[in-house]
Amino acid sequence: MATDRPPLSALRERLHEVVFESDTLAGKVFDVTLIVLILASVLAVMLDSVGSIRAQYSSVLVTLEWSLTAIFTLEYLLRVYCVRRRLGYITSFFGVVDLLSILPAYLSLLVDGAHTVVLLRGVRLLRVFRVMKLGHYLGEADDLLLALRASRPKITVFLLTVMTIASIVGALMYLIEGEASGFDSIPAGVYWAIVTMTTVGYGDISPETASGRMLASVLMLLGYGIIAIPTGVVTSEIVRAGVDKARQKVSTQACPGCSAQGHDVDAVHCKFCGEQL
Repeated sequence: MATDRPPLSALRERLHEVVFESDTLAGKVFDVTLIVLILASVLAVMLDSVGSIRAQYSSVLVTLEWSLTAIFTLEYLLRVYCVRRRLGYITSFFGVVDLLSILPAYLSLLVDGAHTVVLLRGVRLLRVFRVMKLGHYLGEADDLLLALRASRPKITVFLLTVMTIASIVGALMYLIEGEASGFDSIPAGVYWAIVTMTTVGYGDISPETASGRMLASVLMLLGYGIIAIPTGVVTSEIVRAGVDKARQKVSTQACPGCSAQGHDVDAVHCKFCGEQL
C-alpha cells in the first residue's frame, strides 16, 4: 500500500544509501570498516578473558572497547535516523542485534561481567553479505528459514519419536544395568540413550552386561538412521524453495522506511511496510 509521506531528505537518503546498502564505494567502505571494527571488538573481549593478557594490557583493552562502543553507538543512531519507520527498524532482527551490541558495555558499569555479552556483535558479521554484493545469499538464508518452517510438523513428529525411543531404551537400561553401572535413575538412562543415538559418546556412562551392550549396539545402529531423517526432510524443502525462487528475481535495494530487503526488481513499494522504494 502506498504512503502519503514525503520522500526522505537528501541527507537522510544519502546516509541511508551508505549505511544500509553497498552499491556505492562509500557504502562498501562503510560496511568493510564496520566488519573490521566488529572483529576487533570481539577479539578484544576474548583477549580480556585471558588472565595474563588482561593483567598486562587491561588499560589498552578497556580504552579500545569503549572507543568501539562509542563508534557502534553512533552507527546505531545513524541507522535509526536514516529510516523513516524507526520503530520498525528498532524491533527488526538486525535492529535488536545492533542494540544488544552496545547495551552490554553500558550495563557493565552497573553489572559486573555483563561486557562479555558484547560477543553478540559477531552476529552482525552477517552484513558481510551486503559488502560482497551477494544479496542472493541473503535470499538463500530466507529460503532456509522457510524450509525449516515448512519442515516443522515433520521435525516435531520426528523429535517426539526420538524422545519416545530414548525414554523406552533409558528405562530398559535402568532395569538391565542398574546403579552398579551408573544407571541410577531412568533420567540417567534417557541421557545415555540420547548421547548414544547422536553418536556423541561421552563415555561417562556405559553398559557392562551382555544384555546392556546388545541393546546399546542396536541403539547405535538406529542412531545412524535417525540422523539422516531430519537432513532429508529439510533438504527436500530447501530444494522446493529453490525451485520457487528460480522463477522470480530479487533486488538488493533496502527499503528507506523499514530497511528491509528482498524486493522484486520491478517493485515500486516495499512489500513489508508499503513505503516507496
